[in-house]
Amino acid sequence: MASTANFPSTVITLPNFSKTCRGSIFMKKKLFNFVSKKVVSCKANNADSSVNRFDRRDILLGLGGSLYGGTSLVRDPFALAAPIAAPDLSHCAEATVQPTGGVSTTMGVDCCPPVSTTITDFIPPSVRKIRYRPAAHLVDSRYLKKFEEALRLMRELDKDDPRSFMQQANVHCAYCNDAYPQTLFPSQPIQVHNSWLFFPFHRLYLYFFERILGKLINDPDFAIPYWNWDSPSGMSMPEIYVGSNSPLYDSKRDLSHLPPSLVNLNGGKDNDLSRELQIKCNLNLMYREMVRTKIPSLFFGKEYRAGSTADPGAGSVEGGSHIAVHIWVGDKEEPYHEDMGNFYSAGRDPIFYAHHANVDRMWNIWKTLPGKKRRDIDDSDWLDSAFLFYDENKNLVRVKVRDCLDSRALGYDYQSVDIPWLGSKATPRRRGRAPRRSPPSGRAPGQAMAAEINNTIAFPIVLDKIVRFEVPRPKKSRTKIGKKDEEEEEVLVIENIQLDKDAPVKFDVCINDDDDEDDGKPVGPEDSEFVGSFTNLPHGHGQPGAKLTTTLTFSISDLLEELGIEGEDNIVVTLVPQEGEGLVSIGNVKIDYIRD
Repeated sequence: MASTANFPSTVITLPNFSKTCRGSIFMKKKLFNFVSKKVVSCKANNADSSVNRFDRRDILLGLGGSLYGGTSLVRDPFALAAPIAAPDLSHCAEATVQPTGGVSTTMGVDCCPPVSTTITDFIPPSVRKIRYRPAAHLVDSRYLKKFEEALRLMRELDKDDPRSFMQQANVHCAYCNDAYPQTLFPSQPIQVHNSWLFFPFHRLYLYFFERILGKLINDPDFAIPYWNWDSPSGMSMPEIYVGSNSPLYDSKRDLSHLPPSLVNLNGGKDNDLSRELQIKCNLNLMYREMVRTKIPSLFFGKEYRAGSTADPGAGSVEGGSHIAVHIWVGDKEEPYHEDMGNFYSAGRDPIFYAHHANVDRMWNIWKTLPGKKRRDIDDSDWLDSAFLFYDENKNLVRVKVRDCLDSRALGYDYQSVDIPWLGSKATPRRRGRAPRRSPPSGRAPGQAMAAEINNTIAFPIVLDKIVRFEVPRPKKSRTKIGKKDEEEEEVLVIENIQLDKDAPVKFDVCINDDDDEDDGKPVGPEDSEFVGSFTNLPHGHGQPGAKLTTTLTFSISDLLEELGIEGEDNIVVTLVPQEGEGLVSIGNVKIDYIRD
């Protein structure tokens, strides 16, 4: 064992993991590698029935706080990095949801699953042939009949059956509305949104949902459909979900968005765009999220490890088109914007699974696009993060992220369709010209670019109006080698975004924007100067007013080249509140450079 000289000692008593497993350990400050050689040895009763098997990093992380109560001894959990462990279902708590719009009344939601004493580890399926998930707008009557029968049977299962439709819907509620505490950091919830867990969790969630449906109709080759909202032919709500007598129907949807209305992938309030312009904007947005985003951390989301705070930052698709579709479908007349408009209830709408199938399809497509860094994350803490799901045989299964990296290894892929956004790059309004330092005369109040450049702005700020300010660039341009090898990505980082978890908030972000000199039209998704948006989908737990603190990061290397401002010392950033003015604060805005 390594020497412990000159390190102060702290004695920590480990929590009672089982009736027979107790121990204590001496932790020396900054001396953790000794655990790789020897730690407390104890064998839990019924090891195969235990939710979690503790390894040396689990023990170290256990030092971060006493189980289900206590203060943390480890201020920086990343120094002791470890994967998010599968939850202990017996510690699932009621989710508390607060109405949107600042109403004080809260609603308790019991979305906890049945507790099983036996857990099995996931075994990859033996794939005899690939199941192809079809585009929902292209399915035929034979497929629809089978799909409706499967969902009808799922709805008819006993309410306590973990395969029943309501229990399946509750899976999303529990993992997304903070019903599960982290196993060794109970003051921190497990949250599968706004981080690198988003894509793998939802892939596995849909995998087991699909397997249950196939089992119910005795068709192991059955595949759920995907809503092809990234293509003009699929941008309306699929007709198969609209009939009120169908088990695919959900009454809590925005009735103004039924077909032939086109989805708005920029989210937020309804607009008055023509169909042609709405399609163009949607395709431009998909280009930003998929083509311009070349680095894993920007696509998947920020790292999220055991003991760390939830919601570190969403990836490009999650924070963009994914959230936009949720909000567009949800019923604004419902107090919680059910069903799709709130995490707790989203899984109650059958269209949720088609929506997330298309999100999952984006993961597959992204890895096929040009660029050598378009690959899965290779961090073991991502690969070994784990979840629990009930399978088609009602077995509780522990499955890790590393089990789902290849959809074909899970036995499914997607029907091939055209991908029109691959070439849908937005066009700049200006190229190489600095924006005005004051708004043009005659600008109506509240229109998007009616704000002077304010270089005396002091962060943090409450975003209750449009703000424009210059942000210095640490480096003027990438080297030719950097461009060729894509070794470094210049990013715009909006840090310490704070708001209530249940607050409906949206703001847009623009770079070097200005009013069009001809018509004064605000910058929109069809313009290169439009970088993206932050949108919050309500997801609360615990006390009303629970805060969300997160970060928004955009890739801007290609954008600066498109705008002809790669050699500028500063860029002008504009933040435009679209919903929830005054309900969100911004801690800082900066330019950074990342390498994955």
